[in-house]
Amino acid sequence: MKLTPERTPLNIVPFIDIMLVLLCIVLSISSFIAQGKIEVKLPSSSSQAEPEKHVSLMLEANAQGEIYLDGALTLPHELKSKLALIEREQHVQLRLDEQCDFAVFITIIDALKELQHDNFSIATKQS
Repeated sequence: MKLTPERTPLNIVPFIDIMLVLLCIVLSISSFIAQGKIEVKLPSSSSQAEPEKHVSLMLEANAQGEIYLDGALTLPHELKSKLALIEREQHVQLRLDEQCDFAVFITIIDALKELQHDNFSIATKQS
């Protein structure tokens, strides 16, 4: 007579519990992202402002999204051609209204990036 060792059943209940928790987390996060209901509160900066560089060109955008290059109204499709006329070493200061659309900011940054103009700063108010 042969003795066979007893097989103990594998307890998979903890594994199932972990998988269900992970599934709940993934589904809840994906629904927030799909609906865009995650609120984002950006931190305010209380750091010391850097000494202001010599500003040779001012690039401003108001709350309506109008772009001004040294005080002259500039249309978004004209921005790249006007920025191409300045040297890369020339400092540009960006002054954007806090109500300005983010798409305007991206338009300005894309124009500077395409022209490889890295000498710019973004003006902010100290909190």
